[in-house]
Amino acid sequence: MSGCYSKAQGGGCGACVVLLSKYNPVLDQVDDFTVSSCLTLLCSINGCSITTIEGLGNTKDGFHPIHERFFGFHASQCGFCTPGMCMSLFSALVNAEKTPRLTPPSGFSKLEVSEVERAIVGNLGRCTGYRPIADVCKSFAADIDMEDLGFNSFWRKGDSKEVKINSLPFYNHSNEICTFPEFLKKEARSTMLLDSRRYSWYSPVSIEELQRLLGFVEDGNGSRVKVVVGNTGMSYYKELESFDKYIDLRCIPELSMIRRDDTGMIIGATVTISKAIEALREGNIVWKKNSNHMEKVASGFVRNSASLGGNLVMAQRNHFLYDIATVFLAVGSLVNLMYGLKSEEITMEEFLRRPELDLKSILVSVKIPDWDRIMSISSGTKMKLLFETYRAAPRPLGNALPYLNAALMAKISRCASSNGMVVSDCRFAFGAYGTKHAIRATKVEEFLTGKVLSVDVLNEAVKLLRSIVVPDDDTSYPAYRSSLTVGFLFEFFSHLVEGNAESPNGYVNGYSTLMSPARHLDHVGEPIAKSGAVIQASGEAVYVDDIPSPTNFLHGAFIFSTKPLARVKGIKLKPKSVADGVNAVISFKDIPGENLGIKTGFGPEPFICR
Repeated sequence: MSGCYSKAQGGGCGACVVLLSKYNPVLDQVDDFTVSSCLTLLCSINGCSITTIEGLGNTKDGFHPIHERFFGFHASQCGFCTPGMCMSLFSALVNAEKTPRLTPPSGFSKLEVSEVERAIVGNLGRCTGYRPIADVCKSFAADIDMEDLGFNSFWRKGDSKEVKINSLPFYNHSNEICTFPEFLKKEARSTMLLDSRRYSWYSPVSIEELQRLLGFVEDGNGSRVKVVVGNTGMSYYKELESFDKYIDLRCIPELSMIRRDDTGMIIGATVTISKAIEALREGNIVWKKNSNHMEKVASGFVRNSASLGGNLVMAQRNHFLYDIATVFLAVGSLVNLMYGLKSEEITMEEFLRRPELDLKSILVSVKIPDWDRIMSISSGTKMKLLFETYRAAPRPLGNALPYLNAALMAKISRCASSNGMVVSDCRFAFGAYGTKHAIRATKVEEFLTGKVLSVDVLNEAVKLLRSIVVPDDDTSYPAYRSSLTVGFLFEFFSHLVEGNAESPNGYVNGYSTLMSPARHLDHVGEPIAKSGAVIQASGEAVYVDDIPSPTNFLHGAFIFSTKPLARVKGIKLKPKSVADGVNAVISFKDIPGENLGIKTGFGPEPFICR
């Protein structure tokens, strides 16, 4: 197969993206999602179906409408990134048809424009430019305005909407490719674990079995063993040597469950980041904002394989710089660890501070508290919850390591003796700014707790934060990262220290929550008319030439040499030859400072000749 390219070999480009389909016999459904083939271990796809770009269509069997629209919209130049983008778009189309949305118009999918534009986030391309690629994606959206699509070879300028729609290569979701053959479903219903003696691939089905395997490893003969879930950590931490044995954790129920109760949500360590995002999105405002932030971690085809626990273990063991540990730290998450027969639940802060986990230590699950319930207990005091996450990175939609990430939470209430807001409790977490792991700014939290927010109080908090969040000496852009911490804290509280200290109103499950900590700016992202355009069009604009000259106004003019290509050796003035109306002649002697017009590679040039 020639369509699956290996470019970054780290899941960062999307050139090797394929569609992985996995059958769930309990729910009798097929899960389709993209993965980076360069990171996916062969034994990990046992019982799965893989669809590559060749499976969508070819010159022999005919092309898929995705292929034809990439061609017609001039969305491929060198073509190296194109197959991966086609597979990402195909995955979005397949999953959209599983949703209970209304049937779209003929030739279109159930996707919306905002969704299809995000379908290729993480697929990097350099030579084509993203406008024609985005046009390909949007052409499948049910709510597309055909006038928004750019230059293409399907229709001519001036054609009607009907002509344009009929000119597009027809997409029929009913004739879509089968991603999981029926014969594989029969095999998936039976146990399909690999023979560990043949493949050196172990898939324990219980924690007890996992502990026995890890015990054998500890007492082994020096063989190299790797514990895996999605293997996406290899994208950042390259492995130059192979392993003798692999232990796959995905078949252990306790590590792969998602459970919600009155106290919070418990997510197993092997749950993928994508599944965790889906679960959190269905919860309260704090969980939703966490899920929105987690969507900026890596790219979709990496999150589909990467496990939540693996990301946290890398943050604890390898001082990984991504965001999940930071946002979970701010919301008071708890980590469930197991050492042999001993199990304990500790805070995220303690988990990050501990020595590096050894191979026999198991991260079982993470618990995110239910802030709906926590705030409902204190609703009688009219307490309000303020929560926001922040991230600064080279690419705002994700798939890039951050310069800084932060998650800020505060409980506030109105002061009884003034019009200000009192901070009752707060949690500030900062990460990826040049230290080993995310931290809580406890001194700033203690300083603000119990205080009425004001400009002076906020300024003191900013000064204190500067002294706490200090990047290490070898960190790039240290001043920029420090300024970001200050900016995030100021943005978080600034709307509460203005004149009337009014806060926006919003209610979630019975208690009031500040939904948007930053003041909404209507002009951001919107077209703005030029303020002077109206008076320019009406002829009322006043230019310099329209301004009347004041009394005794003087004009200046340069004196040019009368000989072309000549070198000026000197200037002599003859007073009697000065024309009428000339008030004075200014030479280089009258210029204060240096007589410098411009500096070039050939040397300095004087403003006025000597």
